[in-house]
Amino acid sequence: MSDMTLSEELQWRGFVNQTTFADLAELDGRQWAFYGGFDASADSQTVGNLAFMMFNRALMRHGHKAVILAGGATSLIGDPSGKDSERVLQDEATIAHNIACAQQQLRTVFRGYEFTMVNNLDWTKNLSVIDFLRDVGKHFSMTPLVQRDYIARRMGEGGQGISYTEFSCTILQGYDYLEIFDRHGVTLQIGGADQWGNCLSGVELIRKARGVEVQVITMPLITNKATGKKFGKSEEGAVWLAAERTSPYKFYQFWLNADDEGVEGYLKIFTELDRPKIEQVMRDFADNRASRIAQKTLAYEVTKLVHGEEQANRQVRIAEAVVRQDAGSLHDDEVATLRQEMPHATAQAGADIADLLLEVGLASSKTEARRLLAENAIAINGQKIQKEILIDEDFASGRLFIRRGRAFKDSALVERA
Repeated sequence: MSDMTLSEELQWRGFVNQTTFADLAELDGRQWAFYGGFDASADSQTVGNLAFMMFNRALMRHGHKAVILAGGATSLIGDPSGKDSERVLQDEATIAHNIACAQQQLRTVFRGYEFTMVNNLDWTKNLSVIDFLRDVGKHFSMTPLVQRDYIARRMGEGGQGISYTEFSCTILQGYDYLEIFDRHGVTLQIGGADQWGNCLSGVELIRKARGVEVQVITMPLITNKATGKKFGKSEEGAVWLAAERTSPYKFYQFWLNADDEGVEGYLKIFTELDRPKIEQVMRDFADNRASRIAQKTLAYEVTKLVHGEEQANRQVRIAEAVVRQDAGSLHDDEVATLRQEMPHATAQAGADIADLLLEVGLASSKTEARRLLAENAIAINGQKIQKEILIDEDFASGRLFIRRGRAFKDSALVERA
């Protein structure tokens, strides 16, 4: 992105929602020490968190000093931002485990860059109530705190209410900024849009306690443009970075199925492809949407970042084989992946295809299976069939794909018994 300054790139990629800068161009021309925090309420980060990691990477790429904050303390009490009810509290051992998992994922995503990792439990675990009230709490006025959107919503009519524990989270996060300012010279905090109020707590505290003006930039919430829903939430739940929670196959497929309306924005947020490359991809996509070149580029780049180049190449081969319905092009390890990821069965020549459709879930009854066959709605290895029995030629590679209709997701893998 050598043709852009940092402020220009952040705005072009869509990383800027709100900021304390009067002019974002103040970012340019000097080195900043900045920090961003991550939540430790789960043992993996999600693709929503990945967007924020890419925000961090953009600043790192421009040579700025990164401090990454683990919320070891704030995760113990729960951040109410964006929540309509109290979080279930987790014990310290669980939070410590979650932090260790997140740190490993961060090292993967941030590979190639230097950064400092800190944990806010280090400076809060021995903080006494008296010290907290005298040295931190005295700098905050209750009036603006209770007017924060998420607090007012919880305290207002019909709200779920809010405990003092969660209410105090914004003050603790302000204290984090002060500590990181003192320890690492950080004068810029980045966060998600739902953290704007918490970020301002730090700005206010440092101004009052140290007489220094510090800055904040928050990024907007990433949503699915087609549905308006929070990005990364599928029918099954969140899309995780951990392979144990969301397999590389499902991860790649998630990006491959990105909505047409949002894919350009996702390319800007979730990849580091430069402006000319993304504009070329989008021109090619506009010329032939059926090619899904934008989604394929997105899926490859993000899978490569999170799971590595070898795994990304593997998922490309699997996806292409499924699209072509070419079971013979699959390697043994790729077949093993598909056994886990799509309906699977074993059969042999002479098997009744209607029974097979029922077994792999492509028909709900034998009557429906017979109807699908009669309507020419079933294909083997991409070719429509009118027969009712499998033959040896179907197993030319020792396996076959059987598909209902035209949607590749309605496919099953069948291996020779």
